[in-house]
Amino acid sequence: MAYDALVLVSFGGPERPEDVLPFLQNVTRGRGVPPERLAEVAEHYLHFGGVSPINQQCRDLLAAIREDFAANGVDLPVYWGNRNWDPMLADTVAQMRDDGVTRALAFVTSAYGGYSSCRQYQEDIASARAAVGPDAPLIEKLRQFWDHPGFVEPHADAVRAALAQLDPAKRGSTRLVFTAHSIPVSAAATAGPHGGRYTAQMEETARLVHAAAAPDLPYDLVWQSRSGPPQVPWLEPDINDHLTSLAEQGVTGVVVSPIGFVSDHLEVVWDLDTEALETAKQLGLDFVRAGTPGTDPRFVAMVRELVAERTAPDGERLRRRLGELPAWDTCPALCCVPAARRP
Repeated sequence: MAYDALVLVSFGGPERPEDVLPFLQNVTRGRGVPPERLAEVAEHYLHFGGVSPINQQCRDLLAAIREDFAANGVDLPVYWGNRNWDPMLADTVAQMRDDGVTRALAFVTSAYGGYSSCRQYQEDIASARAAVGPDAPLIEKLRQFWDHPGFVEPHADAVRAALAQLDPAKRGSTRLVFTAHSIPVSAAATAGPHGGRYTAQMEETARLVHAAAAPDLPYDLVWQSRSGPPQVPWLEPDINDHLTSLAEQGVTGVVVSPIGFVSDHLEVVWDLDTEALETAKQLGLDFVRAGTPGTDPRFVAMVRELVAERTAPDGERLRRRLGELPAWDTCPALCCVPAARRP
């Protein structure tokens, strides 16, 4: 099937102090978040001058994708639109229409299934197209990529590099801690067509990165960045509570790998590099945060591979380096083509 563009779809973030509260109001619109909570979160952004790293990271990824496409003969223009801040997705879709784009693929900067990480982006795309009108290009979201080597391998290398910063004599009391964005327990239970997709995919990514990077070390999957009313159960344990538990168990050092994220945006540099690091210092734990894929060439090449999967004449996924060719397994939104569960 022919496509004539790719659009990078991301969350968006403020780029100056006066953007912060309007941005947060966009993020939380309709969710009944009290003003005092918005003010608290705004301080996280203001700690970094009111600038979220995510937009520049998207610009860097956009440039890397364009360079990779050009070097590998992929003749697709690449656009960029956000859910919550400029460039807004509807404006981007309007530009695509004006440029003559009729059918495009969307690469979303979220690797996993679930409402906020996948289905909501489908809704964003549909809303943007509706806002543009009947001449808006058709836009199809590329599949989730939580177990793709182009995502797993950069995370694994980052864990190895982080471990190299810790005292090798203390390896026996070192632990790997994988983190991802917490979501309500009810949302986790209903993620995907059969429920539990978000947590199952996260567990698989943790297993793959652990096996590739440090199979001799114990590891845990924990959660971060919780928000919402305190009476609503969210996935636990929180990274800070878990660090306290590890210190009580005699762990002396941790490598924290944010496998839930593709780049070092605010929820990494605040929740981990600031809050979790401070917790570790108070507990006397050696703490190193592993990097994220960002613009790693393997991650960038993965985008091209996902495009090739979707555009292959037979409609089948390309064989991946792990030697697997699973059947298509689409969710009700037709946005997911996950790998078969490994034993």
